[in-house]
Amino acid sequence: MLEFKFDTQLLIEGHDLDEDAINDYITENFKGDCLLAVGDDELIKIHFHTNEPWKVLEYAASLGEIYDIVVENMERQANGLKG
Repeated sequence: MLEFKFDTQLLIEGHDLDEDAINDYITENFKGDCLLAVGDDELIKIHFHTNEPWKVLEYAASLGEIYDIVVENMERQANGLKG
């Protein structure tokens, strides 16, 4: 059984985005692991394993437009099911 079962990935498009600030906010406010927040001031890619992906999506939407959203259940994948 995984500690954090949802692989959450998305893009944030906006203005004056700060990947370090986004990384720090997610780390300090959401439980999870394997965080990547990379990009520039107009486009950031997020990858994060968590049990509450909706919180990450809500935060990201407050920063700009979100798209290419993928939330996969890694427990199901580990059991040979569709995630």
